[in-house]
Amino acid sequence: MEMMDNHSDVDPEATKEPLKRGVDINYGIDDSPPWYLSIFMALQHYLTMIGAIVSIPFILTPALCMEDEDPSRGIIISTMIFVTGLVTYIQATWGCRLPIVQGGTISFLVPTLAILNLPQWKCPSKDVIAALDPDAKTELWQVRMRELSGAIAVSALFQVFIGYTGLVGKLLKIITPLTIVPTVSLVGLTLFSHASETASKHWGIAVGTIFLMTLFSQAMTGVNVPTLKYRKGHGLQIGWFPLFKLFPVLLTIVIMWSLCAILTATGVFPEGHPARTDVRIRVLQDASWFRVPYPGQFGLPTVTLAGVLGMLAGVLACTVESISYYPTVSQMCGAPPPPLHAINRGIGTEGLGTVLAGLWGSGNGTNTFGENVGAIGVTKVGSRRVIQWAALIMILQGVLNKFGAAFILIPDPVVGGIFCVMFGMIAAFGLSALQYVDLRSARNLYILGLSIFFPLVLCLWLKDHPDFIQTGNETLDSTLSVLLGTSILVGGCLGCVLDNLIPGTAEERGLVAWSKEMALEVDSDETIESNTFDFPYGMSLLRRWRWTRHIPFLPTYKMKL
Repeated sequence: MEMMDNHSDVDPEATKEPLKRGVDINYGIDDSPPWYLSIFMALQHYLTMIGAIVSIPFILTPALCMEDEDPSRGIIISTMIFVTGLVTYIQATWGCRLPIVQGGTISFLVPTLAILNLPQWKCPSKDVIAALDPDAKTELWQVRMRELSGAIAVSALFQVFIGYTGLVGKLLKIITPLTIVPTVSLVGLTLFSHASETASKHWGIAVGTIFLMTLFSQAMTGVNVPTLKYRKGHGLQIGWFPLFKLFPVLLTIVIMWSLCAILTATGVFPEGHPARTDVRIRVLQDASWFRVPYPGQFGLPTVTLAGVLGMLAGVLACTVESISYYPTVSQMCGAPPPPLHAINRGIGTEGLGTVLAGLWGSGNGTNTFGENVGAIGVTKVGSRRVIQWAALIMILQGVLNKFGAAFILIPDPVVGGIFCVMFGMIAAFGLSALQYVDLRSARNLYILGLSIFFPLVLCLWLKDHPDFIQTGNETLDSTLSVLLGTSILVGGCLGCVLDNLIPGTAEERGLVAWSKEMALEVDSDETIESNTFDFPYGMSLLRRWRWTRHIPFLPTYKMKL
């Protein structure tokens, strides 16, 4: 319990100030805490990750035409957790080498829903699905999963390419703040119907969930909880732990889930009510205890042009979002600014992780978890070794199939309340990029308004009129339907084109402040004395080969952007 003493005795007010490199850090990026402390601190990152990842299947599985009580829903959650652990370990050890968690992301849900809205993938009625035999029901959702898996894996090759070839920096010269705002904010705005659909199943529970989330994450962040700790030579002592600051999502889910369980046991919720905790109990009963996820577990992924191009929108959104986290995490850990080779390698590895997620059949990609970035700032523990331990815990939990199935039992109204907060925060995160641009400029306001409003109009109309596009070529029809039906792609492209074509000064467009924030033009000579971003093995060999200085993703890379 020594770990609690490390971060809990720090003045809570100090966490409000920007962190300086090498200052106010309990464990820096290259530090290795004792193994027992590392495991305890890794559990915090694991629990933080669970709160963010568990909501994705609640939108994904119904779109796959999967029944509520299908045990395979638990398999998908376990697969997501397993892949998150695998990719996180690769990223922290060989990728950008920052202590970040790579896991499932909401950004991929928007193109996913656009693809599954195509006529050939729309779900039959519930009565038709109920009449199918078990094998037919399984094939009904697995054929859709194979389509998503192929689209995710192939589209992520673009991220692999721009990362490992060093094209990330060049791409960001045209991806400006007025491109990022509609791209990221539309992720949250587009999914509002899913939030309303799940929350409306019991508004009382949903509003209660929102209230607790607001209370814990905003009003009680400075409240520490007393805990017992043991120190050698001092015996048992009372320590203070920032419970509400670390686990607002998890605490909210546990409390509201428990409340629903009480209302279920006392008969307040009638049989079959969506707020009951036993409405999907068969999923847990039928799930096996152990199951190792493997590539192609739902069949060989299929690849279509429409799917791949649609998923590119999610890939681009995740790329920009992850790059914006790298300098922040590096500063929190007391590390030097991430050199260009580390950024290139981080994006390339994220793309590789999304390829693996597609091949494993998670139905989603990977992205840097903002929640875990926040956990580093709170605990002042930025050790890479802790994240590696957390990755191993995720891999082990991904094999425990019962554990994944248990999260399917969370009542829909609780999930709906979480959606309202989570989607709102994603939209706000996208809008936060407006801090770089001049909002007094009529030019910028025009681009901003059109690039956010028009995609919603177009995409919602196409959703209601899926057969409108008729070119005579089925492949072209599907491709155009997915591209024009993916709001983040339409909004991002519209913002990018308008911002780069309509005349405006660099300051007006926010390019000056944005380039400083991204810190992509870091000369590798500045970080020669630091081996923070070097590979754990083989560096002496790389330094011996002069040609490695020209490879954008190797630590020996010497060229500027």
